[in-house]
Amino acid sequence: MESEPTSSLPPLAPEPNDDVPKEDRTSIRLGYFFAAAGATLFSTKAIFIKLAYAETIDAETLLALRMGLALPFYLFIGALALRDRKKRGGTLPSLRLVLHSALVGALGYWVASYTDFLGLLYISAQFERLILFTYPLFVVLFGAMFFGQRVRRQTLVAFAVSYVGLALIFSENFSLEGENVAIGTGFVLAAAISFALYQLLAKEAIAKVGPRLFTCIAMVGATIAAFIPFLIFRGAGSLLVSPALFHYGILIAIVATVVPSFFLSEALHRISAQANGIIGTLSPLVTIVLAALVLGENLTPIGIGGTALVLAGVGWFTLSGRKQN
Repeated sequence: MESEPTSSLPPLAPEPNDDVPKEDRTSIRLGYFFAAAGATLFSTKAIFIKLAYAETIDAETLLALRMGLALPFYLFIGALALRDRKKRGGTLPSLRLVLHSALVGALGYWVASYTDFLGLLYISAQFERLILFTYPLFVVLFGAMFFGQRVRRQTLVAFAVSYVGLALIFSENFSLEGENVAIGTGFVLAAAISFALYQLLAKEAIAKVGPRLFTCIAMVGATIAAFIPFLIFRGAGSLLVSPALFHYGILIAIVATVVPSFFLSEALHRISAQANGIIGTLSPLVTIVLAALVLGENLTPIGIGGTALVLAGVGWFTLSGRKQN
């Protein structure tokens, strides 16, 4: 499942208007482009995973393939981040902070990803993306439950509206496919919860390490966590997959993970966190369109109504948060 940690988002950036210098307006427009491109590419992940499953591969091997192919890029970026840190005269992160970042990364990029991959064995790409799309609401709720953060009434209403929409889609799918839908929904819901907890636990480490270096350390930690059980129970030979599966592994790792993470980072330098959140509503919409065109998934009237409620709930949550800032 993946998007960049919102806990590392910068302060609000100005929106384009006549009072903003031309150079800043250009930068902001580029920010919108990068945000839209990142959301679009992130939304392809579920499609590529479904196509890979059609070629016959288990979730553990596909996840290991994805992590292994993405890892060199994050190692390279991490090395650059360390070099820049030294140039600025900064100290290296302590071993304790590195271990903390790696463990938190394992939660956000292994546990969340693994449960997401498992969920896609049982439910449609459209439904999976809508469930994941609600994770910001869990960030706020868990922040109140475990970190003493305040919850606004609008958040609870948005949470209710979104989950009424998910309940509609779940009930329709359950009536057609039975308990498999319940299993898949449970896995993807676990992914959303895991990623929400990751964002809350990552906040302090991101502030100390920096978002770029933290993400790289987190990805290394997640890769180690993914490969240890994979090597024990599957063996390295399982990675010798067919050309078609290797192709999908590259697409998941590069197109749906590495490249959009860079796009999002560029967007976050130029526009506000809330603007990124609003543009992020493109993600489930693009997934729905791609699922229909590429996978042949249908969207029924109940599915359309449920999707509208999910988007409305999360969109209202994002907009109400913007007005508060």
